[in-house]
Amino acid sequence: MTDLADLGDALRRTVRGEVGFDATARALATMDASNYRRVPLGVVAPRDADDVEAVLEACRERGVPVVARGGGTSIAGQATGTGVVLDFTRHMAGLLELDPGSRTAVVQPGLVLDRLQEAAAPHGLRFGPDPSTHGRCTLGGMIGNNSCGSHSVAWGTTADSVRELSVITARGRRLRPGRDWAGAPEGLRELAEGELSRLRTGFPELPRRISGYALDALLPEKGADVARSFCGSEGTLGILTEAVVGLVENPRACALAVLAYADESAAAEAAAGLLPLRPLTVEGMAADLVPAGAGLPRGGAWLFVETGGDTAAQARARAEEIVRAADVVDALVVTDAAAQRALWRIREDAAGTATRMPDGTEAWPGWEDCAVPPARLGGYLREFRALLSSHGLRGTPYGHFGDGCIHVRIDFDLLTAPGVGRFRRFSEDLADLVAAHGGSLSGEHGDGQARAELLPRMYGAGTVALFERAKAVWDPDDLLNPGILVRPARLDENLRFSVLP
Repeated sequence: MTDLADLGDALRRTVRGEVGFDATARALATMDASNYRRVPLGVVAPRDADDVEAVLEACRERGVPVVARGGGTSIAGQATGTGVVLDFTRHMAGLLELDPGSRTAVVQPGLVLDRLQEAAAPHGLRFGPDPSTHGRCTLGGMIGNNSCGSHSVAWGTTADSVRELSVITARGRRLRPGRDWAGAPEGLRELAEGELSRLRTGFPELPRRISGYALDALLPEKGADVARSFCGSEGTLGILTEAVVGLVENPRACALAVLAYADESAAAEAAAGLLPLRPLTVEGMAADLVPAGAGLPRGGAWLFVETGGDTAAQARARAEEIVRAADVVDALVVTDAAAQRALWRIREDAAGTATRMPDGTEAWPGWEDCAVPPARLGGYLREFRALLSSHGLRGTPYGHFGDGCIHVRIDFDLLTAPGVGRFRRFSEDLADLVAAHGGSLSGEHGDGQARAELLPRMYGAGTVALFERAKAVWDPDDLLNPGILVRPARLDENLRFSVLP
């Protein structure tokens, strides 16, 4: 009996959910939405936490890695692996409780975000973060990535909405991470308290710092929040089985102000100045992503600024206040729901347009997600455009200007050795540029394999070594998602096209 057959048999004996070691099951979990491809040994769809624990035990005994997977929408490669993949979308996808009074919900990791939003809406509530993949992404994946979305200027990242987690460690211990060291694995508090100076000075203060482990959440002045420090760990510290999340009040009425500027740098420089007026969104894009005759105010770039209120008149008044405060070329304020949807569709279509160059050349992720302090975004964009040009690459930035987070797809050649070499050189140079602006290599999509190799350029070797020590506290056997975030694979390994002839 082969080792693979032995593992499959052991899992089928102890797991109630489906166990798939056939070619089809493995192929379906080979890729996510990133540039990367890793073939797993098998896929298990656990029915409950007991199944998860059984998988961990069987894999630990055989030294086989375990990777947690939700909707597979990850863009950095963190939802792929060479061991056993846990597919939470089949059975552990429930909304277990929704309490309108406390504005909380208890969710399983495979629950799709849209299902939570649909359940919360009749109570006038919603989950704050709203990634563009809301119809497919799962709450477990959002917690693993610390996902955001267009409303993060108002409601923050997923970590801001997490109250308590239920986690199983690689060695089978069940923990409930929360605040005040609740649910901390043995050794984590001692590690943090021995590194207070680094935790206070080594982590950039910006709204979209997603890269690395959020170990600064363990500081006493931040509530020693173990749950928050777990968010964004990309399945490398423990396996999430349940979460208590907070909900926010959904505005009864919204208005949309579309602010026009001469160019994207002018729009970016204006974005941070709008934040004191407490908008719900500050989204930006430039004219090269917008078809002619789209009906936007005249200009070369735009900010889409949403406001809320108890009535349409109140929402409009707030939008008009923002227009008065902004130094714009032109502007438009809309309160009609259908008209707002039509304008937002232009912004959403821009994301699709960005995946192709005007000549039809395909553009790829890999550096679609950097973030800098919002006040530095205009200067960063100018330097980013110059860096693209110096490498002979093309891409059109857009994204969450109010949070300093930029999305872009770039026309990398990932099919040839020279093209992959250029991909690496550009990645190294861009990491240095982001770090020079005090930014984060990831502002939303996580490090995965795409960016983790370059974390020393952002944090320095000492802080990256601290990440490795934290990983060892949670997962001393390096069983969970190895090669991701800590001691990562190189950013030009495991590319999905490397298997092509």
